[in-house]
Amino acid sequence: MVLRRKAQPASVSEGAEEINETTAIETDPIAELKKDDDGPITPSSPSEKGIEEKTSHELEIDEAQAGLRELDGSEGVTKISDQVIRDGADVSRIAVSTRDDGDPALTFRSVVLGSVLAAFSSVVTVFYLFKPVQISISTVFLQLVAYVLGLGWAKLTPSAERLERVSPRLGAVARFFNLGQPFGLKEHVVATLIGSCANNSLAGVEVAIVQRLFYPQSSLDTTTVLFGLFSISIIGFVIAGVLRPLIVYPAEMVYWTQLPQISLMQSLHYDVAKNKKRLTRFGQVLLGSTIYELFPAYLFPTLNGISIPCFPSARYSSAARDVATNIFGGANSNEGLGLLNFSLDWQYITSSALSLPLKQQANSWIGLALMWLIMPLLYYRNAFGSRAAQLPMLGTSLYAEDGSKYNLTAVFGHSLTINNTALAEQGLPVLTSSTLWGYISANLAVAALISHVLLFYGGDMWKALKQARAGTQPDPHYQAMKKYKEVPMWWYGIAFVLAFFAGLISVLHGQTMPWWAYLVSLLLGARRHFLDPLDSDSIGTNTLSKMVGGVLVPGRPLAGLWFASFSHQVILLAVNLASGLKFGQYTKIPWRTLFASQAYGTLLGLLVNYLIAVQVAVSKREVLLNDEDSNVWSVAMFSNLNSQAVTWSIADRVYSYSRGAGYWLVPFALLIGFIIPFIHFIVQRRYKFLEKYEVNAPIILQYMGGYNYFGAFSYLTSTVAIGAAAQLWLRRRHPKLFNKYMYIVGSALDGGSQITLFILSFAVYGAAGPARAFPTWWGNPDGNVDHCNPPE
Repeated sequence: MVLRRKAQPASVSEGAEEINETTAIETDPIAELKKDDDGPITPSSPSEKGIEEKTSHELEIDEAQAGLRELDGSEGVTKISDQVIRDGADVSRIAVSTRDDGDPALTFRSVVLGSVLAAFSSVVTVFYLFKPVQISISTVFLQLVAYVLGLGWAKLTPSAERLERVSPRLGAVARFFNLGQPFGLKEHVVATLIGSCANNSLAGVEVAIVQRLFYPQSSLDTTTVLFGLFSISIIGFVIAGVLRPLIVYPAEMVYWTQLPQISLMQSLHYDVAKNKKRLTRFGQVLLGSTIYELFPAYLFPTLNGISIPCFPSARYSSAARDVATNIFGGANSNEGLGLLNFSLDWQYITSSALSLPLKQQANSWIGLALMWLIMPLLYYRNAFGSRAAQLPMLGTSLYAEDGSKYNLTAVFGHSLTINNTALAEQGLPVLTSSTLWGYISANLAVAALISHVLLFYGGDMWKALKQARAGTQPDPHYQAMKKYKEVPMWWYGIAFVLAFFAGLISVLHGQTMPWWAYLVSLLLGARRHFLDPLDSDSIGTNTLSKMVGGVLVPGRPLAGLWFASFSHQVILLAVNLASGLKFGQYTKIPWRTLFASQAYGTLLGLLVNYLIAVQVAVSKREVLLNDEDSNVWSVAMFSNLNSQAVTWSIADRVYSYSRGAGYWLVPFALLIGFIIPFIHFIVQRRYKFLEKYEVNAPIILQYMGGYNYFGAFSYLTSTVAIGAAAQLWLRRRHPKLFNKYMYIVGSALDGGSQITLFILSFAVYGAAGPARAFPTWWGNPDGNVDHCNPPE
């Protein structure tokens, strides 16, 4: 997913005025394959005199540092440029300044604020693992909370200078605690990075909770789990650091989703008077969102699913009600596909519908349209035999051939390995058509990802490799960071050794998988580093990891889950942590400070995540394992993980060609997916005009089913409508309004909804005691909250 961000043209030199406005990012980050209708952007050229004496590398640096800043003389503010950012060089040249004020970064205040944010983020994120739709605290929200707390720390505490007049020692202590000291941009960045690293261990936590919920007869002890979580988190951290010359330093490695965050940072710390109006609007929207979220989240949950076809469904026949619910329902978990079902609950919509560029959203819309077409056809045409077995259209549980719940305990017993005799008696599990289509789509997408990156981004990968070897990256931000000491490779070496052996101990002691499978899992995932910074859309590779794990360690479902965590999740963390390193490069945080901040935030989050997840799983066990998921608590995500673990552990039988019923299409989708980008590439080369449409096959395939095949669906139509309004109308018709307010309004909406949800989780959802349901009325009905298939 790509983000857009804009700035007024400016001369980008150290100490220059920071750019505070946003520039719309309209086209593919890899600009050499695409051209804008208006032609290329021409940077300010160096003077012709002496140009021949410059090397090509020097010219690249000069052009990257050349800007086009314009000031409105009457207002003294920077104009919003209509120049389009196409690639990483444009971002470095136009959108982000190399300004470095030299303010302190790693301070007592930044560490304390980061710790508070890390704990807060972990608690909320883990709670929503047990909800119908999983959400997490956005980095923008963490930025804003850190800013408020940091500003309060600076303004409401006595200054060190005043205390120094009383006692020099007292003044020194006050300076250490940053009392009365200005809260600078670098402190702000460090606090935010610590907070955003807190959820880096979630994948391992999810595996531990699956075992606790579905395999209570055999649970890992806390020490073994923590060793595994430490290994997963730190190995990803090491990979990001070792590969930083390739995935962080070059200008092309933008990590586009960070650009609005950088814009917000600049608005808060530079030219504050000029940005007063924007910040006032932010406060107003934040307050309104906080109050409004109380209605869809608790008082009036029907606002989460306004489905016109469902409102009169009480008058439908029984068969018609079922069809209407399957197609138009979706406010409750696994209720329906959510077509024309509009959610007005911002906790599920999120600001990504406002900020993601049209090119990314358009590809996802194509995928969603195909999903709404294909999933009903598969179910009602009895694909995979799911309807004949009387299975629901949506559902992640495992079923027996007669449609009853599959007896996992009988098949796997207490040893967590397969009992072949019991398997023969129980028969192979069957899955819903939606789950199988989700697996097929996920495999199509991950295989297409590999060939798509090679075909469409291969040239950029080769260029980045050559520049890394020569040390000649022309990016001005990389050049500006050369004054800070690098992190020695031996630091990462020590971290890797500790993490590697911690993981090995966890694997051997936890009875999950053999040591050689652990090694294979670490080697499996190093293929996806380049797509996220270049195209900013994450394609889920976890299905492939689970499939390989099931083949290598058959008959052991938890071994497959841990295998996937060590392969897929380690690489995902490496990408996330590399994104943090790039954020630090843009904001001029010293490299060693980045190392310490990310390591500390990751380890702190590891502890909090595990402790909170175990507490919820134990206290809400009966509710979570109830067959009917509610709109407050849901086991859908963990049930899906367990279904994958079991089916992949017997993949050679469940998905074999000899079984029939089309299950063999799941592994075969890897071959089909790998071929699709080649067809796209050949057709695009033949018909050049197709380049401007920027079709992205992995994104389409992911949203076709691999991204969403369980949980609540009502928010999907809303994201399409809001995204279309923001990108097709507001951005094009009112670009200045869009550039000035869109990101900050989106962050306010996110922040307000999350504040309310955090309070409700403890006050009425049962996070800190018994749940307190709101009285039943039309806006809070019994049954599905969108009134689909109401109880008779």
